[in-house]
Amino acid sequence: MIMRSPKTLHRFANPARFMRLSSRALPWCLVMSFAFLLAGLYLGLFVAPPDYQQGESARIMFVHVPAAWLALLIYGVMAVASATALVWRHPLADLIAKSCAPIGAAFTIVALVTGSLWGKPMWGTWWVWDARLTSVLILLFLYLGYMALWQALENRETASKAAAILAIIGVINLPIIKFSVDWWNTLHQPSSVVKLSGSTIHSSMLWPLLIMAAGFLMFFFVVLILKVQREIIASKVRANQYLSSTHSHESSPPADRDE
Repeated sequence: MIMRSPKTLHRFANPARFMRLSSRALPWCLVMSFAFLLAGLYLGLFVAPPDYQQGESARIMFVHVPAAWLALLIYGVMAVASATALVWRHPLADLIAKSCAPIGAAFTIVALVTGSLWGKPMWGTWWVWDARLTSVLILLFLYLGYMALWQALENRETASKAAAILAIIGVINLPIIKFSVDWWNTLHQPSSVVKLSGSTIHSSMLWPLLIMAAGFLMFFFVVLILKVQREIIASKVRANQYLSSTHSHESSPPADRDE
C-alpha cells in the first residue's frame, strides 16, 4: 500500500512550480558558485601557506576534500529522493534522484583522481587498497550501477524502483567511508576538519577549504537544476508523443476488408 504523501511534499510535486522556482534560483546559484570557486582557488593557491610537512602538494586538498564531501552528500540526497519516490510516488523526487547520479559520480571521480595525485608523492604509489580509498571506489560503482539500471531496463517504472532500491541499500557505505579511518588502521589521515573537539586545521587553510566546498555545493545545485529541468521537458515530450500516436491510431480509418 502506498503511504499518503505529506502536504509539504505534495506542494512541490508540481513540475510547473519547480520549473518556475528553479528558474528564479538558477542565476543566484550560478553567481554564488563562480564567486565561491574563484575566491576559494585564489585563497587556496596564493594566500594559504604551504603545509609544514607536505609542502605545496597539500594544496590539492582544496579540490580533493570538497569533491569527496560532495560525493557523499549527493549520494545521501539521491538516496533520500529515491526513498521518497519509492514510498510516496513523488514524481520530482524520482527525477532528482536520477539527476543526482551522474553529478555524484563525477565528484567521486574527481576525489579519486586528486587523491591519487596526492598519494603518489606522499605514499610513493598512485593507489593502495586502503579502507577509505576502497570504500570510495565502491561509492563510484554504486553511482554507475544506479545509472546502469536506468539504462538497462526499458520500463521506466521498473527501472525507477530497481534503481531506488539500490540507492537505499548503498547508504550503508556512507558511514563506512566516514569512519573507515577510525575503524581500521589505514594510510589515509583521520578527520581533521569535522571533529567534536574542533578542527585541527589552521584557519588560513580551513577558510579556503570551506569556501571551495561552498562553491562546489552551489555548482551542484546549478547542474542539478539544469538536469531536472531537462528531465521534465523530456517527460513532457514523451507524453506528447504518446498522445499523438494514440490519437492518430484512433482517428485512422479501418482497413478495407475483402468481401
